[in-house]
Amino acid sequence: MDFFYDLTIIIPVFNEEKTIDKTIEILFEKIKNQDKKVQVIVIDDGSKDETKNILKEKTQDNFLFLFHNKNQGKGSAIRTGLNYVKGKYIVIQDADLEYDPKDIFKMLEKIENENLKVLFGSRLLNKENKKGRGDYLWGGKLVTFFTNILYGQKLTDEPTCYKMFLSEELLKMPLKCKRFEFCPEVTAYISKAGNKIKEIPISYYPRTKDQGKKIAWHDGVEALWTLIKLKFKKVPFSKKDF
Repeated sequence: MDFFYDLTIIIPVFNEEKTIDKTIEILFEKIKNQDKKVQVIVIDDGSKDETKNILKEKTQDNFLFLFHNKNQGKGSAIRTGLNYVKGKYIVIQDADLEYDPKDIFKMLEKIENENLKVLFGSRLLNKENKKGRGDYLWGGKLVTFFTNILYGQKLTDEPTCYKMFLSEELLKMPLKCKRFEFCPEVTAYISKAGNKIKEIPISYYPRTKDQGKKIAWHDGVEALWTLIKLKFKKVPFSKKDF
């Protein structure tokens, strides 16, 4: 497969009318100041607010805007975006401004310089970050703990949004995710392929449920079930494929 960009940033969006304009503006400015060729794929996942109308007015170069007719879930939106990837590396960017896009290029530099197949951005490794709500924080730590036990990793922040992959590796994965189980699914597959996942500190600006945070306790349960299920499931690839 030919890659025309250094990096593809995939942004799944659902009902983010308050932040999506600024998210795209910040990304556009960050990209302009880089010497890297960057593709941005934005997928509106059937938003019911003004998000879709805002996106339909965008015409930035190297930005691709896709639209689901109905809400299917974050994982489904990401999988739609993967069909259009033209970057050597892939990273996911949420549309809610909890993460700082400047960290993407710090991650890109590290993954290129160290010739890595995968790199996670850890919120917990940056001691200056504010802590999110207690149940979110401890739920994430629990998922991370079970990831390390089941897959022999030494992660501090498995549920982080900023997961960067060599595109060839991510595109090989038989992803089935529909909602937030994208994170444990890709973590399980990359681990079963024999990769030790490195992390790098990133910035984090947590928002509350009232501000639009969508993840809930049952998503943590689903993440744990996904990790357990894939640990003992035969997958259609071998370590030599990665």
